[in-house]
Amino acid sequence: MASLAGRKGGHPGSLVYATSKGAILTFTRALSTELGPQGTRVNAVAPGLILGTSFHNTHTTKESATETTAGIPIQRAGNAADVARAVLYLASEYDGFITGATLDINGGVYNM
Repeated sequence: MASLAGRKGGHPGSLVYATSKGAILTFTRALSTELGPQGTRVNAVAPGLILGTSFHNTHTTKESATETTAGIPIQRAGNAADVARAVLYLASEYDGFITGATLDINGGVYNM
């Protein structure tokens, strides 16, 4: 699990979190190269604002969530089911040729 913070750098105060999530993006690409010859696929999921999770319940204020949601092209925050469907897809037989990729689950946020 990566994060949109790994691509954008996160919000003030999230230096360590954003850095660790950015490292996951590189780790995913590198590990896919290492394990690809064995037939093992390695991918990551990078959620944006996913409300209702313990992380955002702890670290996101209502005002911050409203402001962030206003910048999401589909005009809503994500939820745990949005992330679960992405993980299920990557774990399924349908993505057999995808490896080293990060699937952004962020409602279309592309100003990275």
